[in-house]
Amino acid sequence: MTGTATGQLTAKDFTTDQEVRWCPGCGDYAILKCVQRTLPELGVRRENTVFVSGIGCAARFPYYMSTYGFHTIHGRAPAIATGIKLANPDLDVWIVTGDGDALSIGGNHLIHVLRRNVDVQILLFNNEIYGLTKGQYSPTSRRGTRSPSTPKGSVENPISAAALALGASGRFVARTVDTHQKRMPQILRRAYEHRGASLVEILQNCNVFNDKVFSHITDKNVAAERQLHLEHGKPLLYGADDSRGLRVIPGKFELEAVTIGENGITQDDILIHDETNRTLASLLAVMEPPAFPVALGVIYCDPAPTYGDGVRQQEEVADSEASLENLLRGGGRTWTVME
Repeated sequence: MTGTATGQLTAKDFTTDQEVRWCPGCGDYAILKCVQRTLPELGVRRENTVFVSGIGCAARFPYYMSTYGFHTIHGRAPAIATGIKLANPDLDVWIVTGDGDALSIGGNHLIHVLRRNVDVQILLFNNEIYGLTKGQYSPTSRRGTRSPSTPKGSVENPISAAALALGASGRFVARTVDTHQKRMPQILRRAYEHRGASLVEILQNCNVFNDKVFSHITDKNVAAERQLHLEHGKPLLYGADDSRGLRVIPGKFELEAVTIGENGITQDDILIHDETNRTLASLLAVMEPPAFPVALGVIYCDPAPTYGDGVRQQEEVADSEASLENLLRGGGRTWTVME
């Protein structure tokens, strides 16, 4: 380990000598640089950090991080990461995955690492396409997406990664954009500090097979009206000069986008973000233009005991005299086969 004269690590200390083999212009570069820059700010140690990935473009990530790492098999990164965290609870374990890897073949594993609340950070790169296998539609591709596997357009409805995480009892769900280099470190810090499974969906551009898929929310001329940056305890305001906001429709628990100053609407009518409110989080997670802005930031955060906590508690109270023999023969689980 190198570091500075004071022992403080820098982004360079988390950079390997491996050639970064993503397509020029890929959003993964921005995410990689942000993670390498943020980890020293978190005060983590390289020898205490593990990155685990599955298959896909995002899965190259461990090669480019000067930490421990596992490039595992398609969709199974959560299973490997769970084993690592249980075997050594002191390790900081990060899962790096893509929308295809996590939500298609790996969907079952993602659900269970979330519901079990394993203490890992999950970075889900979402470019709404299969990039590594040359541009087939993915579980997050929008209806009508034309690709080599859907030449006439996809007829399927896309999965919302954030909504799926909430439905799987995820305790920390956030969303950011690859180009948001000032905001992303804040989200990464929150995910790291959260005890339990943290899922961060990162909207990421694939400039080869799905270029500008998020331009309808990221282009400068529409960003203010299409992005809602969440802050706990702050009004859900967006638009130029915070002129727009969200309120609950009277008599219903449905959100409505309104303009302050129209129809008697004032800032007092605007809903306050409560990141511990799962019902509100469920509504924010699925908002889409043009009716609503896309919610960015921490959508939901409500800590609960982790899977590792439960496992270790059982170990502490386990009967020291317990044996496999007693387990097999106890509780009427055996029988005798007569000749």
